[in-house]
Amino acid sequence: MQSATTDAVAAPPEGAGWWRLLRDAVRGVPHDYTRGRVSRAILLLAIPMVIEMAMESVFAVVDIFFVARLGPVAVATVGLTESLLALIYTVAMGLGIGVTATVARRIGERNSEGAAHAAAQAVGLGVLVAAGIAAVGGGFAPTWLRLMGASDAVLAEGTGYARLMLGTDFVIILPFLLNAVFRGAGDPAIAMRSLVLANGINIVLDPVLIFGLGPIPAYGVTGAAAATVIGRGIGVAYQLRMLTNGRSRVRVERRHAWWDPKALASLIRLSGSGTFQVFVATASWIGLIRVLSTFGSDVVAGYTIGIRVILFAIMPAWGLSNAAATMVGQALGANDPARAERAVWIAAGYNLAFLGLIGAGFFLGAPAIVGAFDAAGEVRDVAILCLRVLAIGFLFYGVGMVMAQAFNGAGDTGTPLRLNLLCYWALELPLAFTLAKLAGFGPAGAFAAVVASNTTFTVLAVLIFRRGKWKRTAV
Repeated sequence: MQSATTDAVAAPPEGAGWWRLLRDAVRGVPHDYTRGRVSRAILLLAIPMVIEMAMESVFAVVDIFFVARLGPVAVATVGLTESLLALIYTVAMGLGIGVTATVARRIGERNSEGAAHAAAQAVGLGVLVAAGIAAVGGGFAPTWLRLMGASDAVLAEGTGYARLMLGTDFVIILPFLLNAVFRGAGDPAIAMRSLVLANGINIVLDPVLIFGLGPIPAYGVTGAAAATVIGRGIGVAYQLRMLTNGRSRVRVERRHAWWDPKALASLIRLSGSGTFQVFVATASWIGLIRVLSTFGSDVVAGYTIGIRVILFAIMPAWGLSNAAATMVGQALGANDPARAERAVWIAAGYNLAFLGLIGAGFFLGAPAIVGAFDAAGEVRDVAILCLRVLAIGFLFYGVGMVMAQAFNGAGDTGTPLRLNLLCYWALELPLAFTLAKLAGFGPAGAFAAVVASNTTFTVLAVLIFRRGKWKRTAV
């Protein structure tokens, strides 16, 4: 691992400087990821993937920025609906895991027809799943809001928002699936551009539809939903256009759209494990909040500030991890498991260096970082504690993220699922309760449990990865 890490931080190969590397990555210059210098290939994939993930986060930030001016009822509407949408995001991300693995393997095999067929099956599956969720979600939106504890004021003002967001979930599921196709194919710049386009439209339409402009009436919080749906919908149209006009490495035509039970079964198998994998990780964070909530709202508020800062700061690490997934899938398709393994170690080296620096910065600069949020009292103290304790495990987080995505890219979605169940449900949640409540360590105990569980995940993932069984996974 040491030699791979050293190679990873070397200057960009093939005569390219850092500026040219960045330019080529953003422009989406064609590149064969099964050949050439591995470190350059990872960065060409990772840079647009990082921007893509940042754009996904911008949607929520922009909406709440404008909606906050409508008052607490509107904000509560967005918050409760986002809680419901989290389940849709879980499904979308899980489906995307299987799609990326399948498309990357076909591209590595130089089987463009197989990649296009898999992409078409993925789109069909996504439409069916979205239709089912829309019928249940949009049709019963007031019921779901009531189950989430919505007040009469929220139901009166926010039902339209919830109905529109839940009823048009295809603009959430399809972007994830289509971008998974592009990432697996080695076209991450297309995925990036689709979300830049969608965000740009949403940013322009949000104030217009929420507050009104000229002949356009003010739709209030429902206008925020409309702006998001329109922006994401146009993003989907762009994705479909790129998928069918021959400007991406995967070109889907009518002949690829016939239903293939075998291909669908494979996608469902991979995506089912991927969806549950995401669900387990998400549920563990909800469980952690439940433990922290017993110490009062100030503790929860402090944790919320700390974890939001952490999630934003580690976004580049997720981009590198996703790049490793594509590299593994394509290398295995090209029958080059040694290249796949080398790509994982190099990506892990990048993450090790990056998150090591971020962790040190959080540990030393936590008071200044939290100070930017105007937090005071216990809220400030807990936020600082959260940053400092979780920062201790950053080196492990970076490697663990890459390992998990490496297994997913190989099509071995079962291994990270089992590790998630073991480390997050069987270890983290019981340990958090024990340390925080029974042992009397308070919030510090809960945060220490997160470090312990993620460290265990990484150690076990590395050991399993080194055994090499993932190299023989059929996709």
